[in-house]
Amino acid sequence: MPGLFITLEGPEGAGKTTNRAYLAEQLQAQGFSVTLTREPGGTALAEQIRDILLAPHAESMSVDTELLLMFAARAQHLAQVILPALAAGHIVICDRFTDATYAYQGGGRGLDCARIAQLEQFVQGDLRPDLTLLFDLPVADGMARAVARGKLDRFEQEQQDFFEKVRQSYLQRAENDPVRFRRVNAQQALADVQKSLDVHLVEIMDRAREQ
Repeated sequence: MPGLFITLEGPEGAGKTTNRAYLAEQLQAQGFSVTLTREPGGTALAEQIRDILLAPHAESMSVDTELLLMFAARAQHLAQVILPALAAGHIVICDRFTDATYAYQGGGRGLDCARIAQLEQFVQGDLRPDLTLLFDLPVADGMARAVARGKLDRFEQEQQDFFEKVRQSYLQRAENDPVRFRRVNAQQALADVQKSLDVHLVEIMDRAREQ
C-alpha cells in the first residue's frame, strides 16, 4: 500500500480524539492527505454496530458476541474506508484498531488471544498498522476524565480492575513490539502531550515520504 496506517491506542480519557485532530492538522499543513477514522465505527454500517457495542443493554452481551461484532465492524471499516484510503496514498489515522481488541476483549475480558489472532488474520490478512501511538495514563486519571465528559457507555461502566487489565495488556503489547509502538505519556498537560507528539510527527512524515 502506498499510504501509511497510523493507529492511536489507549484507555478511556487518554485524549486520543483530541490528539488525532492535532496530528491531522500538522500533517495537512505539510501537504499530506490524511484520513481520520475510528473504531468501532468509521462507516455508517460500522457506526450502527458501534452503537450496539457501547449502549448498555438489559440483556447481557456474551464476550463472543462482543468479539465478533468488533471484527464485523472492522471488516466493513477496512473495505469501505481504510483500504481505499491507503490505496490512494493517504496517511490514515485511526482512533483504536485491533490492539484495542487484544487489550479489551483479551486483557479485560480474558479471551484467549489465539482466538483473537485467528479473526485478525481472517479479517485483515497481512495488514497491520505501520505505527501505533499508545496514549498511556493511570486508570484512575483516565476514568476521572471519562466521568467528567458525561454519561458513561457500556465499557466505561466496568470496574477499575477491568481497566487495570486493559492497561497492562496495552503495555505488554508495546513492550513486545517496540518497532511499531511509541508510548505517549497522556498524564501530562495537553500542551506537553502535543509537544511530545511533534517528535513522532517527524517520524510519520519521514516514513510517509519513503512510501
